[in-house]
Order: sequence, then C-alpha cells, then structure tokens
Amino acid sequence: MTQTEPNAKPAQTPPTDTAVLFNAQCPVCAFEIGHYEGYARKNALPIRFDDLNHEAASWGIDADQAARRLYVLHAGELVSGMPAFRVLWAQMPRYHWLARITAWPVVRPVTVFTYDRILAPVIYRWHKRRQARHS
Repeated sequence: MTQTEPNAKPAQTPPTDTAVLFNAQCPVCAFEIGHYEGYARKNALPIRFDDLNHEAASWGIDADQAARRLYVLHAGELVSGMPAFRVLWAQMPRYHWLARITAWPVVRPVTVFTYDRILAPVIYRWHKRRQARHS
C-alpha cells in the first residue's frame, strides 16, 4: 500500500491553452491537422482539436464559415487563416521554426496571400463538391 503526502495534489490533465477548429471531413485538412493532433497528443501538449462538423456552433461560427479556413483560439483570441497556423505551430516545439519563418516581414504577406487566395478557396471548393456528391 502506498501512502500519499498530506498536501499532495492529484495529477491533473493540463488545461487546454489552444483549441483548433478544422474540417475532419476534408481529406487534406484531416491529414494535416490529424498529424498535428497526433504530435500534440504524443507530446502531451495542451491543444484541443475540434471537428467543425460537430463543434462549430460552440465556437460561435457556422459550419460553412468554419469550412472556409482554419480557426485557432489561443489565450482568448480567435485567429484564422495563416495567423492561425502560426499560432498552432508556435505551440508545438517541432514547428516553432515554421511559425517564425512564416512571420518574417517578407514571407508573411506571401503566405497570407497564398493561403487566402489559393489554398483555402481550392480546399473549400473541394469540400462543397464532396458535400454535393453526398447529398
């Protein structure tokens, strides 16, 4: 039988400092964010991952709006798009470098433009096509 110290506190799960809202039905999103989720879990990082198909309303965002880009809530601030990726990457030791590089003044506008004008719209259109096929 083990004894506990009188003032010992029970082990607790660390609080979630960062939450990610993503589209788990999107193959691209599920692959990439699934990788980050596995990394966070393996390293006991306080990051929660929510599927927009079940959790968007609790974020105060409708599912269609949430499907258009990545959303991250960190330290009470909701960010989306490339800034959301930077916040997420900054929380993961393996990806700190990526957060720093994509924040460089010369690189930041290129990454924002690429995500906002090319990647996010293409992925969203794929999402809408998948929805139409399954309706």
